[in-house]
Amino acid sequence: MAIAVVEHTFVVSQVHMTHLCKKTLVTVVNGQFPGPAIEVMEGDSVAVHIVNKSPYNITIHWHGVKQRLTCWSDGVPMITQCPIPPNQNFTYRFNVAGQEGTLWWHAHVPCLRASLHGALIIRPRDGASSYPFPKPHEEIPIIIGEWWEKDLSKVGRNLRDGSLNDDPSASTINGKLGDLFNCSGVAEDGYVLDVEPGKSYMLRVINAALFYEYYLKIAGHKFTVVAADANYVSPYTTDVIAVSPGETVDAILIADAPLGRYYMVAQPVEPPLLDTQAPVYVTRGVVQYNRNHNYDNSTATPVVPEMPGMHDTMVSFNFHGNLASLHHPLRPTPMVPVRADEHLFIALGLGMVPCQVGQSCSKRQGEENFIVATMNNVSFHLSSTTTPLLEAHYYHTGRMDDVALELPDRPPRAFNFTDQALIPEGPKEALLEPTSKATVERRFRHGTVVEVVFQSTALLQGDSNPMHLHGHDMFLLAQGLGNYDVEKDVARYNLVNPPRKNTVHVPNLGWAAVRFVADNPGVWFMHCHYEFHLSMGMAAVFIVEDGPTTGTSLPPPPMDFATCGNYQSYLQTKKSEVSHISGV
Repeated sequence: MAIAVVEHTFVVSQVHMTHLCKKTLVTVVNGQFPGPAIEVMEGDSVAVHIVNKSPYNITIHWHGVKQRLTCWSDGVPMITQCPIPPNQNFTYRFNVAGQEGTLWWHAHVPCLRASLHGALIIRPRDGASSYPFPKPHEEIPIIIGEWWEKDLSKVGRNLRDGSLNDDPSASTINGKLGDLFNCSGVAEDGYVLDVEPGKSYMLRVINAALFYEYYLKIAGHKFTVVAADANYVSPYTTDVIAVSPGETVDAILIADAPLGRYYMVAQPVEPPLLDTQAPVYVTRGVVQYNRNHNYDNSTATPVVPEMPGMHDTMVSFNFHGNLASLHHPLRPTPMVPVRADEHLFIALGLGMVPCQVGQSCSKRQGEENFIVATMNNVSFHLSSTTTPLLEAHYYHTGRMDDVALELPDRPPRAFNFTDQALIPEGPKEALLEPTSKATVERRFRHGTVVEVVFQSTALLQGDSNPMHLHGHDMFLLAQGLGNYDVEKDVARYNLVNPPRKNTVHVPNLGWAAVRFVADNPGVWFMHCHYEFHLSMGMAAVFIVEDGPTTGTSLPPPPMDFATCGNYQSYLQTKKSEVSHISGV
């Protein structure tokens, strides 16, 4: 099958949608929530034309797409591009060579990805018959999300200023709230999946929510997990899927239950008590056997699954611990680097910085402070600029050297990272909370093997952390509970068939060890995919230098790329140089 250029036009606009007896103005793509799916074959090129008719500056990130040598299209505001202003257009171009499976796209501006998102499905070029599992009869995206009645841009500003008082109004499956929610006594519509007895269905599960990991179950059925983050895994059977924001899971559902109706339930996971608790909302759809059969189950009460406890994080720990890469005879699996060139130990937590003029801050210990999220006690803050970091890096303007702080190898002090006495505010926690804000970066030579141990901490919270690295997959070598111990935990590393992930779930009060090869030149965002952590600064920039050849070096931006800052002056300078050399 010939390689194609798959084109889409995304019109970003605001429409009114009514749920819970309230009309809400929602920012969407092409009038849809979730947005349209992009379906391609491995090796295809993609061109998506963005027409911004919303009142917001917009970028779109192609989550999990490696963007090999196309960092310019990664879609992170002021990291890789200037955002697309209202009433302006922009085209993203990239290819999907070497990848197949379920990815997704979403806005990469504060909180707007709650309604600006959709599936990105990459199928094998040689057809579904080359799946390393029996070809399913149907493939169905299952997007778990949230319904917000609040102004999402205002929620983003509140998070940036350290406020954690905003919550969604409901959870959704494929944009439907489900019958646990009602409007004046009338149940909301729920997602319905019609199945035929004996047939198989590949559910492409995506967590597009801002705040929560979810457990997904279907009463009376089990799943066979076959892929995660667009990488095949050794199939294993489970009755529950755990999926964090940013993660995707492909799972085969066999319609092998008695004829009837069965609830599909998505339940948020809350951190255990002692941690701050927030309202959570369970949502459910229905799987029903009624296609091409005379059986009428329209009045049958659906069977309800038994869900894990809302605070039972061990279900998630075990689910992620069961993932292992699959050796696919037609898809060579990259070898796990046996040694790392650089080692980072990154403590993930919250902290405090002094309040600034105009901010609403709490008074603690005699001073006005506000809360931030940190990596090694530094909170990511993009200083005011008209030049995206990628542009500054590519054209060697020196701006990165002027504003950036190198991400430290480890936190400034060692402590008992998972001591739950640090969760509530108090004198013990206060000694560790002072932090700083900076444009945090780490620079790697091309081809460097990087090992990162992410350590969740109890500083003001005990939450998990779904860490997402743009432009690369990570080998998840091991995970554990409590504090990472290098002397004993390195021996647990899986160097044979670890799963490859673009988003790694770091467990509550635990750790995860990953390795990746920094071989994709560009400026790549590394951040937690909980929106409150990202907006509050749990992020850094990883800069990968050019390699020794043209094929390992970042090309210039496309000629129609809407850049800002120094790009136009650079082009004019180069044109003058060429004219001078040629004598024109």
